[in-house]
Amino acid sequence: MGDFEQGVPSFEASGGDWAEIAESAVAAAALGEERIVVNMGPQHPSTHGVLRLMLEIDGETVTEARCGIGYLHTGIEKNMEFRTWTQGVTFCTRMDYLAPFFQETAYCLAVEKLLGITHYVPERASVIRVLVMELNRIASHLVCLGTGGNEMGATTVMTVAFTAREEILKIFEAITGLRMNHAYVRPGGVAQDVPSDIVDQVREAEPLIRRYLAQLGDLMLANPIFKGRLVDVGHLSLAGCMALGITGPVLRSTGLPYDVRKSDPYCGYETYDFDVPTSQGADCYDRVVLRIEECYQSLRIVEQCLERLEATTGQPVMVGDRKIAWPAQLAIGSDGQGNSLEHIKEIMGTSMEALIHHFKLVTEGFRVPVGQAWQTVEHPRGELGVHLVSDGGTRPYRAHFRDPSFNNLQAVAAMCEGGQVADVVVAVASLDPVLGGVDR
Repeated sequence: MGDFEQGVPSFEASGGDWAEIAESAVAAAALGEERIVVNMGPQHPSTHGVLRLMLEIDGETVTEARCGIGYLHTGIEKNMEFRTWTQGVTFCTRMDYLAPFFQETAYCLAVEKLLGITHYVPERASVIRVLVMELNRIASHLVCLGTGGNEMGATTVMTVAFTAREEILKIFEAITGLRMNHAYVRPGGVAQDVPSDIVDQVREAEPLIRRYLAQLGDLMLANPIFKGRLVDVGHLSLAGCMALGITGPVLRSTGLPYDVRKSDPYCGYETYDFDVPTSQGADCYDRVVLRIEECYQSLRIVEQCLERLEATTGQPVMVGDRKIAWPAQLAIGSDGQGNSLEHIKEIMGTSMEALIHHFKLVTEGFRVPVGQAWQTVEHPRGELGVHLVSDGGTRPYRAHFRDPSFNNLQAVAAMCEGGQVADVVVAVASLDPVLGGVDR
């Protein structure tokens, strides 16, 4: 290793068993040292999820902080190896349950790379993907701001944020039938077209969302109590972010405008007009400001999506290849649920070929050529990566996700050690980890 640059922090990562750490603390106590180890979590309102924080404190000062994860394991990546490529969407949408559309889209983009159909995905399908992702970004940031405020005792912040989020969840329910865990984005496009009145629904909700965002800004950004609680707390420099692989609003709060939508565009993001907000403070307050500003930028993109939806009315939302398009020629029933009677009549009564094709496509799935693909998207919490490996079969040989919450949690020690116990709550909230994505 070369000489360390003066003034730039260096980081040393080391592991250890919880029992050994506790024993060393007991041994230190026996020598008369004032050393206390306390647990925060794993299930506690201030831990921002099912996260265990093991804190060594000296009075009110944190001298050592360690993260304990794994309390929400679901085995999603392994389960995907035993399901078809299309069924994989139903698993990955449940990872980060506050931002399901990003996992769905990233996974489907990777499958499309393996299939070699990236350029055949209809424009309307890509517009719909961008629309739901940007609305999802706002909804996710609102949860971050709301729960972060609640953890500090500002209940009004949470009620305003969740009321705003409700407007977005109504739109998701209108489009997909579900408020979360949608499995709406599919390899080759999306499951079905958006409702005919969705543009009007979004345009009605947009001023309400803007009004709630303005209320959040008024409640927080100029509030002297709020600023006193967050300014210069949880500081993490650009060098620290780069050393630990931190992305998203935490990285952009150091002044680096890294955003996958700009650096490596997907779904046509290069054709949308929006800015990547940054700041220089690199503290918890700056991350709040950035998330609010990102919500406004997402609304800019949403408005452009609505114009494109109006311009592409009637166009397909799934690739034309019948061997990939799943479900095949599906028509929804008049109640919005299940197959329509006409569709059932066709595949069951008039066309044996349609019945056979439908049966094979749904039960067996389509085959994906041998190879591997890597795809990243700009998730609300940072860069989400998907690595898929195919052995030529109808199921993934391997599926692995680089979840931003997992990587960002590495910063807990760097952000918390040397600070107050109460600041740990604020620092972890500013990272906005979602443990479903961490544990997968």
